[in-house]
Amino acid sequence: MNKYLVILNYRTLIALVIALGTLWISYIFNFYYNIDLTLLSIAIIFPLVFNIRGSFKRRERALEYLSQFRSALLTINYYFQNTSKLKNDDKKEITNILLKVSRELMNHLGKNDYDTKEIDESVQKIFEFITKNDDLIPSRYKVRIFRFLNDLHESIENLHAIHVHRTIISLKAYCEYSIYIFPLIYAPTIIYHVGLDASKWIAFFTVLFTEFILISLFNIQDQMEYPFDKVGMDDIKLETFKFDRN
Repeated sequence: MNKYLVILNYRTLIALVIALGTLWISYIFNFYYNIDLTLLSIAIIFPLVFNIRGSFKRRERALEYLSQFRSALLTINYYFQNTSKLKNDDKKEITNILLKVSRELMNHLGKNDYDTKEIDESVQKIFEFITKNDDLIPSRYKVRIFRFLNDLHESIENLHAIHVHRTIISLKAYCEYSIYIFPLIYAPTIIYHVGLDASKWIAFFTVLFTEFILISLFNIQDQMEYPFDKVGMDDIKLETFKFDRN
């Protein structure tokens, strides 16, 4: 049940309080009018849907890059383990280096820290290992290892970019403020259509439910755009992409 309550937060309270206050004041002062809400709805729904789609695409790209990251690590490790001239201790050393790279990236994505120094140093150790054992690794293996090392770098940089850069901040702020302002225009119009003689619960339910839907969609988008913090229902399970997930 708790996972369904994740979309409720302080924004939900603010939006519903504004909607309640607007309805209460409108009924007290008999304030109502009739306007076409089509353009107003488009002004809120269109950018909100645009942000949700953008956040969903970021999540899908993150899954793609995480898969690329793990597959590159595994393939690099296969080549090293298949190198007959390397000693068992050397093979364990490179496996531990790859494990550290995996753990460093997962820790980096799981917190609001944009410093990649530790990850870069861990990846650099792979190159240093290749340099140190240059004579023991066949040339054909080195070419392939460097190719997958490029995939590893590319996936890390793309994941870091997703981690740092979110959806358009100004558009997101516009959506949030528009949702807060929406009841100020929407409530009097609903009262006009319902009529002052009709049950007030109809107007209250319509306005509050509409505002709840809008702010909930905004909260879902806000959680989805950062898919690594394990807050939203659809966040990525980073542990499934670890090098040693088994």
